[in-house]
Amino acid sequence: MVDFPPRRKPSRKGSMADVPKDLLQQIKELERLFTVDQAKLKEVTNHFVTELEKGLSVEGGSIPMNPTWVMGYPDGYETGTFLALDMGGTNLRVCEIILPEEKGEFEIIQSKYRMPEELKTGDSEELWEYIADCLQQFIEYHHETEDLDQMDKKLALGFTFSFPATQHFIDHGILQRWTKGFDISGVEGKDVAPLFEAAIARRKLPIKLGALINDTTGTLIASHYTDEAMQIGCIFGTGCNAAYMENCGSVPKIAHYNLPPDMPIAINCEYGAFDNEHVVLPRTPYDVVVDEESPRPGQQSFEKMIAGLYLGELFRLVLVDLHDNKCKIFEGQDIGKLRKAYSLDASFLSFIEEDPFENLSETGELFSKELGIKANKPELELCRRLAELIGTRAARLSACGVAAICKKKDIQSCHVGADGSVFNKYPHFKARGAQALRDILDWPKGKRDPVDIRAAEDGSGVGAALIAALTIKRVKAGNLVGIRNTEGMI
Repeated sequence: MVDFPPRRKPSRKGSMADVPKDLLQQIKELERLFTVDQAKLKEVTNHFVTELEKGLSVEGGSIPMNPTWVMGYPDGYETGTFLALDMGGTNLRVCEIILPEEKGEFEIIQSKYRMPEELKTGDSEELWEYIADCLQQFIEYHHETEDLDQMDKKLALGFTFSFPATQHFIDHGILQRWTKGFDISGVEGKDVAPLFEAAIARRKLPIKLGALINDTTGTLIASHYTDEAMQIGCIFGTGCNAAYMENCGSVPKIAHYNLPPDMPIAINCEYGAFDNEHVVLPRTPYDVVVDEESPRPGQQSFEKMIAGLYLGELFRLVLVDLHDNKCKIFEGQDIGKLRKAYSLDASFLSFIEEDPFENLSETGELFSKELGIKANKPELELCRRLAELIGTRAARLSACGVAAICKKKDIQSCHVGADGSVFNKYPHFKARGAQALRDILDWPKGKRDPVDIRAAEDGSGVGAALIAALTIKRVKAGNLVGIRNTEGMI
């Protein structure tokens, strides 16, 4: 998770009047490198549509387009008490969600547990035991008056496992690859559901795994639960992704299930992998370095240009290059701290963009405090412009994925539920993304945007619980497609 500072007043417009000629030339070159014009946005989006369709084919493509076996939206009248487990990059969150009889309402209690860094690269069994321990603590605290061994009915749990996974059933998932800094050996290529269930069984917890979901799918379902105009769920945070509802007849790779062609099925795109072949994305030399020096070069190409994890690193690489090779910024100063990879995150750029002072005094203090660099006013102006360019490019490219889904599904008007630290906290991200959608989809001026990206409901908590509820509803109705183990669900 990218950690952002509190929001401040809208940013001021900088002046380039006192910037020396050599710095101005560098700023112009950076503008050339990082600006994505309308024609390029449309080119990226059109290729995106093709790649989405390829991902649904039997042959597949670089975008996984994973069927989730979530077969439709909630109707708002789901009821009951459910657990949700959210395994993120920083925290483990356990929730109990009560769905009352009132349409579209919910109550939630939750606890967060820090995910120890050593677990992310440790032993598989240690990970699942830690997760089971957190669940046990939660249940014992919130159900302290009940004997866990004597609970007459198991609590259905929706497990938000936000890593790329292949799902042949809604209650299982084969991990394709670890992301978000995790690298636990012996798990990739395996079904994580039995590993989780075994840890639960060892502690005799009254829990039944009802659904294994991705946070993006949860965002789609939770957002639609409270706003039926929501047709796409997105995450713009440490990573990027989207989910939407497809027709089974448009998913050739599940044709062998012989499902009704108009039956809905949620697709978890995992489109951070878009354009791994480097056909269309406007990569700069700095993007190439980010990719080549990442743990997995050649993967997640789209994500590496727009996600919060990489924005600060792009900014850092440019500044080091300018110091070493171009216009000698920060001349005569020790930039040792700036040379450390990933020493800056997206919140650093956010802070710069929100500096309200004409002399960029807060940005100067930031450089001094965090990096030990005393930057002069022209250098601060360059840094300000660079942050704007990187932040704007991220927002504009992010819109291409949303626009591609709209074009593929011929969605003329809808709400898009978006979550993630970059969407929620990075300055101007929403406005820049909205402008990019206008540029791509050629909407008439002066009218309300027909596709509106809005803050999403809690996908990894409420969404996970809702999907567990939908799964139980399907079992009761005898619609068992995509459900492996129905024992204990009703």
